[in-house]
Formats: sequence, C-alpha cells, structure tokens
Amino acid sequence: MFLGLGTAALGRPQYINIRQENVSNQNLEDFKQNGFRVLEEAYKIGIRYFDTAPGYGLAENLLLEWVKTKNDPTIHIATKWGYTYVANFDANAKIHEVKEHSLTKLNEQWEVSKSFLPYIKVYQIHSATLETMVLENSVILERLAFLKETYNLKIGITTTGANQVEVIKKALGVSVNGNQLFDTYQVTYNILDQSIREVSEVLDNQKKQLVIKEAMANGRLFENSTYKYYDKLYKVLEMLAKKYEVGIDAIALNFCKCTLPNAKILSGAASIAHIKQNAQATTFRLTTDEILLLSTFEVDPTLYWQERKQLAWN
Repeated sequence: MFLGLGTAALGRPQYINIRQENVSNQNLEDFKQNGFRVLEEAYKIGIRYFDTAPGYGLAENLLLEWVKTKNDPTIHIATKWGYTYVANFDANAKIHEVKEHSLTKLNEQWEVSKSFLPYIKVYQIHSATLETMVLENSVILERLAFLKETYNLKIGITTTGANQVEVIKKALGVSVNGNQLFDTYQVTYNILDQSIREVSEVLDNQKKQLVIKEAMANGRLFENSTYKYYDKLYKVLEMLAKKYEVGIDAIALNFCKCTLPNAKILSGAASIAHIKQNAQATTFRLTTDEILLLSTFEVDPTLYWQERKQLAWN
C-alpha cells in the first residue's frame, strides 16, 4: 500500500487548507471520536503508515490511544519534533503553532513521542529550514543520531517552502560519526509543485524514503473561482476523474504515485468518506500521456508558496 495517513486534520479542526465543507470544533469529544473512526477505516483499507506530530493538536494522543488497541507489528508510526500547537482549538486564534528547533524542545517532545514504541519507526525534524540552522546544530544532530541507534529509528526531515530542494541537498550531506543521519524525506509534492523531481533520483539511488504530503495542494486542485488561471487544469482533472470514475483527489494521488513510484503518499483525510475516496487512487494507473499532460501544469515554486501563504486557517 503506497498510501499513508497524515493526521494533521484529525488532531485540530483548523488547518491551512481550502475546505469543501465546514468542520465544527464545538464538541471536541465528537471530533476525537471521528478521528478514531477515520484511523480504523484507514487500517481496514490497508494503510499501515501513520504520520503525526505534537504540533497537530490532539493527533499524537489520539493515534497513541488508537494504536494501543492493535497488536500489529506492521503498523509504522512517524512523528516529529519542533512545533508546539498553541491555538487551543480556537478558530480565531492569531497563532496556531510555534516553531522551535532547540535541544530542549527535542528532548521535551521525544519524552512524549517515545510512548509510541515499538510502533514508532520514523522520527523527523518538523519543517527543517536553513533559517533555523538546525541542520548545522551539532548537539541536536548528535542527539538524533543517539536516538537512531538506541531505538532503531529512521531519522528524517520534513520540508516546506520554495527552497525544499536546497534543504534536502544540505540534509543529504549531514553525517554524524561518518554515517549519514537522515533516512526519510517528507516533502510537499503535487501537480502544481513538482520541484522535488530534481532530487528524487538521488534519493532513490541512496535508498532514502520519500514521503509526499499536500498532494492536493491544500485544496487548490479542486475547482475554485479564486484561481481562474487554473481553469484548464480543473477541466483536465474533471475529465480524468470521469474517465476513471473516481474523485479528483484520487487523480492527484495517482499522479504522485506514477511520477515518484517509490514514494509513500500521505492522505490527509478527515472523514471516512474522504479516506475511502483517496483509497481509489490504488485502483487504476494514469497513462503516460495523461501523466505528461498533468506535468505541464507545474508552477514556479516561489509563486506556489506565495499563493499558499495567502491561505487561511479554517
């Protein structure tokens, strides 16, 4: 199964996205129970890779409570450190998360995340950037190397922003005691931002695991009058969805699988209906001509991320 489940939308009602419907957070217990149902449905579909983070509100606790009901060594949990969720489920909060790439934050969040053992297999720096200089912080890198060896973990980074490729190239050069530190690279990749293709062959050759997030471009692949300049793309996606009798989400996910075949691709589903629709991406394969056509809709990464910054938490 090439699909995994990202839990950002299960752990907090507000996320940087264009939602097709409103999500209520008036009853957090109902919200939590919905999260359990989605996790269970994902498991039934065959998903065994679950990605979470302390910055995702309830997500880590929700996933931890759920995974304890299983006795399945094929389940792999990936989590992260570096962000703290501070919105307290307030839709009007001005700040939803705070980034801190410090040794103190790493140690603090690991103390919680290690509760996932033995299911935790991947531990990541959440949104590694050149600006925080976390990839040059020898104390943090040595601590991660220690966790890697002690708990038999894969250590990874997640990337965000127009310079993802530059960050990945720098991370590939990071070694501790003569050994490359990073094994997994979780990146933004979709029909609009295809910049990761530049380094995908290098990652494959070095047997690094690529994990794709935001395959739906935070909702921008669904027809929206705000983005009239994507009208041609919307028409192509609608045509393909009708041909394969699936949703546009399945087309977007299948494009990722066809162009980066060795990648794990995260669904960000927040409902049973959506996870079922996403799973339809495993039932067909786009043709070479269709892949080439969709590839023509790539936009400049700088423009892509400028547009993303304008999206609201909703």
